[in-house]
Amino acid sequence: MLASKLYAPTLRETPADADVISQQYMLRAGFIRKMANGLYTYLPLAWKSIRKIEAIVREEMERAGSQEIMMPIVQPAEIWQESGRWKVYGAEMIRLKDRHDREYCLGPTHEEMITTLVRNEVNSYRQLPLNLFQMQSKYRDERRPRYGLMRSREFIMKDAYSFDMDEEGLDASYKAMYDAYVRVFTRCGLYFKPVEADSGAIGGSNSHEFMALADAGEADVIHCKNCDYAANIEIGKPAVLKTAVAEPEGKLTLVDTPDAKTIDAVATMLDLPLERTIKAVVYNVDGTVVLAIVRGDHEVNEIALQHAMESTVEPEMASDEDLKRVGLTAGFISPVGLHQTDDFAIVVDETVMEMYNVCGGANKRDAHYININPKRDFDTKDMRIAPIRLITKDDRCPHCGGELELAKGIEVGQVFKLGTKYSEALHATFLNQSGRPSPLVMGCYGIGVSRTLAAAIEQSHDENGIIWPRAIAPFEAVVVPINAKDEQLMSMATTVYDALRKAGVDVLLDDRKERAGVKFKDADLIGYPIRLTISKTTAETNEVEVRIRKDGESFTCKLEDVADVVCDRLQAL
Repeated sequence: MLASKLYAPTLRETPADADVISQQYMLRAGFIRKMANGLYTYLPLAWKSIRKIEAIVREEMERAGSQEIMMPIVQPAEIWQESGRWKVYGAEMIRLKDRHDREYCLGPTHEEMITTLVRNEVNSYRQLPLNLFQMQSKYRDERRPRYGLMRSREFIMKDAYSFDMDEEGLDASYKAMYDAYVRVFTRCGLYFKPVEADSGAIGGSNSHEFMALADAGEADVIHCKNCDYAANIEIGKPAVLKTAVAEPEGKLTLVDTPDAKTIDAVATMLDLPLERTIKAVVYNVDGTVVLAIVRGDHEVNEIALQHAMESTVEPEMASDEDLKRVGLTAGFISPVGLHQTDDFAIVVDETVMEMYNVCGGANKRDAHYININPKRDFDTKDMRIAPIRLITKDDRCPHCGGELELAKGIEVGQVFKLGTKYSEALHATFLNQSGRPSPLVMGCYGIGVSRTLAAAIEQSHDENGIIWPRAIAPFEAVVVPINAKDEQLMSMATTVYDALRKAGVDVLLDDRKERAGVKFKDADLIGYPIRLTISKTTAETNEVEVRIRKDGESFTCKLEDVADVVCDRLQAL
């Protein structure tokens, strides 16, 4: 490929609305262009890298025994209604109607579609196990599309689905996909951790997320320094914290706290450590106003709260109207004196119930209580007590008791054990070895292809641009003649280019009539793993300057050796 023919419009300035490094560099390096909020066009460089990621995914899926298919993006509402997810999936689903007023959605996921397909074709245990996958665009109406390709409304995803006779078969399929994912992300050059995860709207039992660790990650990952325990912070299981020595109960006392609407402000006003306070956070969970109570220095785990409420709908922050409807005073709330109703629930973290003489809201403006003793002052028969706080690095590993570390992660893949959730709802059965109908036992396995592209950049870059892992770089090498108008240099550059192509290197020849400085800056910005420079100086000795993008190493080699040298160095990247 000649750079003069490549459509890669680079930018010298960073767009003002670009939030994270991957978005900034992909825009500046001519990989993507924003068409609308959460919608992007992939330009040739990005598409080449996407295709390389897809090729790795295909190879590993087929190695694991999965077969590729392609299902419709537009899905009929009927199959979602049959599964029970049409009304509960949420606002992220993009719904539409055709000219006959029939309802459809743009596929955010394909569990219903694949189950409907297989139930009509697979009717005997002899046809199992079966594993099918596809790669296509998915659509979700994100509330806040941001971070470029990491959270967009349209994204490229590989989704696979396994069908087995029983749980033992599912375990085998799950392990095969898990191992395949380890190989995929290793080959893509990512630093990642598989972590225990919640199944979310997909449902099912066991689940693992594959997290590419990066500062720009939206997910919080907790992992142990001593063992292999790692989990999304949302499903980390913190222990119940108990006060070392039980204190004598103080008298419940009302104190004035004018304008102190946050627990931090209250603690400062009353000169209390946060761990001697309780914090109230109010949510709306499927129409029910839910008061969640945690220790003042802890945060509510919304996934755990959802589980405590036994809801399929994710919690949302309560509105002013919600609070008014159940008579709560924002900023001054505690469970003291409150009772549950049909549309109001109280959930208290287990650790709170072990606290003594703490401070919390008095359920009236500008007032708090001190010396709240939950076991004495809460109506425990009229509330739910559950582990609803987020685990912290100050907790201990639930597996070995070791120290924990927090990290940010970008979710690039997730595997689920669905069990019979969809097969039972959609009546997808097979005749078992006894000749009796049994529901298919399913697994689901997703990889964010476009998100993997962004994650690689977030992990590997410097102040000059992208540093691509060799396997997914749009080009593995670029040949740069200092002066493209010089016939001798261009002839030598063409010789190098042809030799590398013959050796199987994916190489670009920068034949543009630009200054050398412009070419070098573009090469660093785009992130080619190896840059080969031909100058007057190197030409005189029949040599080529080789520069490794990853570590900046620079050396020369003879023209006749350039293909072998480049291949050897690429192998090491």
